[in-house]
Amino acid sequence: MGLFSKSGGSGGFREAKGDLRLQEVTKSFGDFTAVDNLTLEVPRGSFFALLGPSGCGKTTTLRMVAGLEQPTAGRILIGDTDLTGSRPYERPVNTVFQSYALFPHLTIRDNVAFGPTRRGEANAAQLAGDALELVQLSHLAARKPAQLSGGQQQRVAVARAIVNRPEVLLLDEPLGALDLKLRRQMQVELKRIQSEVGLTFIHVTHDQEEAMTMADTVAVMNHGRIEQMGAPEELYDLPRTTFVANFVGQSNLASGPITGRDGDRIVAEVNGTQVAIPSSRCAVDSGEVTFGIRPEKVRIHEQRPEGAGSDVQATVRDVSFTGVATQYQVEVPSGAVWNVYEQNLDVKPISVRPGDQVWLTWDPAHAFGVPVDSDAAAEALAAVDAP
Repeated sequence: MGLFSKSGGSGGFREAKGDLRLQEVTKSFGDFTAVDNLTLEVPRGSFFALLGPSGCGKTTTLRMVAGLEQPTAGRILIGDTDLTGSRPYERPVNTVFQSYALFPHLTIRDNVAFGPTRRGEANAAQLAGDALELVQLSHLAARKPAQLSGGQQQRVAVARAIVNRPEVLLLDEPLGALDLKLRRQMQVELKRIQSEVGLTFIHVTHDQEEAMTMADTVAVMNHGRIEQMGAPEELYDLPRTTFVANFVGQSNLASGPITGRDGDRIVAEVNGTQVAIPSSRCAVDSGEVTFGIRPEKVRIHEQRPEGAGSDVQATVRDVSFTGVATQYQVEVPSGAVWNVYEQNLDVKPISVRPGDQVWLTWDPAHAFGVPVDSDAAAEALAAVDAP
């Protein structure tokens, strides 16, 4: 019997199949609302990420799906089966935690076989072998957890969850304990595993690179609500709130009044500079707007270029060579500091130095506009800068 061939089941909740649906789910702890009237649908077989800073409600949401917490209000369903109120072991859901939680006295094979063995499945050893083959660790089956690296232990934890053939696999900050290089390797591995097994993966993380690298769909959470949800490239290219603009990557932002239109563009006056934003990329059409442009979309010039669509003079504050690119921090006339990334296509000395006057240009087609929200901008920046 293969890894994902269902043997005789216990019926009820564990046999539930289909999309994961949260319907108007709220979770309160006393006077604090951790999750606020959340409605969400995760298609079966997709890789879905809940992304946000600490305290945004993403882990509480995960715990409610797992059955470790119960909603104060609302329902949680898989397909047409209402799981609300059921216990964790009754649900077709497994969780991989950051701590791995492997049994130190058991071999890797026995760790993975623990679930099927406990359920009395006769082919537990074969199921464990199939799962270890999936995560490419068959050659380490006889070792103990202490003899494995952090990345290998994480893959064992994934195998131990997958061997139970859950309908939904929850990943709770699973790569947080790994160093940067290993984390990136595991991002590729988890994406490969999800693609091969076709299970629904829900990944909770505060790391936007993790979410965008692996997930088909990313939901950005803030204060217990979803600020924006979509494909990673959509969230990055066209954020719809100040919080998303700053939490998913970096953005150069400035606010000002909308002064009119120029064809299919909205025109605004931002700190004494007239800027244009495509109407299709602007979430507001009157009043105040926050103009945004991503750092890699901005070009830096030592002299004012002729015929530039948009430009502003700035003072260089810092220059950092990072190998693949050079990062400039520049102060614009309002006193705000913008970031500019330029890819190092040629091997040449960097001529721009701190204190130099430069000109910044960008293609107006790359700009976006979001509602003014200074509190959200500050929170997002603080979350990104936090250790």
